[in-house]
Amino acid sequence: MELLTHDFYYDLPEELIAQTPVEPRDHSRLLVYSRAENKVTHAHFYDLPSFLKKGDLLVINNTKVIPARIFAHMEGKETTFEILLLRRKDYTRWECIMRPARKAKKGSVLKVSDELSAEVEDVGDYGVRTVKFTFDGVFEDILDRVGNMPLPPYIHEKLADKTRYNTVYSKTDGSAAAPTAGLHFTPELMQRVKDVGADFCEVLLHIGLGTFRPVKAEKVTEHEMHSEYYELSPEAAEKINAAKREGRRVIAVGTTAVRVLESTASEDGTVRAQTGETKIFIYPPYKFRCVDALITNFHLPESTLVMLVSALIGREKTLELYNLAVKERYRFFSFGDSCFFE
Repeated sequence: MELLTHDFYYDLPEELIAQTPVEPRDHSRLLVYSRAENKVTHAHFYDLPSFLKKGDLLVINNTKVIPARIFAHMEGKETTFEILLLRRKDYTRWECIMRPARKAKKGSVLKVSDELSAEVEDVGDYGVRTVKFTFDGVFEDILDRVGNMPLPPYIHEKLADKTRYNTVYSKTDGSAAAPTAGLHFTPELMQRVKDVGADFCEVLLHIGLGTFRPVKAEKVTEHEMHSEYYELSPEAAEKINAAKREGRRVIAVGTTAVRVLESTASEDGTVRAQTGETKIFIYPPYKFRCVDALITNFHLPESTLVMLVSALIGREKTLELYNLAVKERYRFFSFGDSCFFE
């Protein structure tokens, strides 16, 4: 039977969409589902070490969100344009999403500030534009002054602390969204994870258009993923392959880590060090090669991320657990609570 996008729908009351992050970071709730025991446990994220085993390898995405949302005007026009930076193409050019897109035609020149302006060079689908920036000075410094953190559209509260939309281990600038599964970690909790004999391994995936693009196709197989840049270093590959050889669990912290691991994995589960672009789309009945378990947040209905979770634990079980989380009043999406599917 062919899967339809609506097969991944669940009903979510709007008041369960988290508008602000929990403080401290690791005090979010944690729903743990053991596939081996078919058992659900309700805990908190600071309890995570008690669910880990000696030798577990947690794979984290060290991408760093930049203040990628900027606003601009055309000379003599009242319209305010929102520009969301997705991917840097070279020193001055970026791939962006622009709103209102229909007014951002090729050749349009927009002023962001006295030190930054933008010209639309190319027009794509879904509001995507290639923009050439003109500026004096260092682009990153200017962006830090004029840019805003690119919070998802379902978050209506202003973020008081910019650092809360980055993980404590974020390193490499370039993401248009946070790898939200990692937002729950604190340095102290990471040390406690190591104290139980588990370890961490870093990969990189810059989150782009795929995160913002809904599934509009009726049939799941007709949806096309947007490519995202990733890096898997030789050191990381060595760590991951050692865990696979020794029968230790590889636990992806977030769906972005899953995308890196499964994009680089061979049939035997080993990975190869490489950099590149991935358009991998994971949905049932996908057979995972490398990932053994997943730490992730609760995702939007009918999204590619719910489909990915369904590939790991089954569609019916995913919807059952999501409906349970609604009943138990878990907080959903980017600033919401977490799950550990082991």
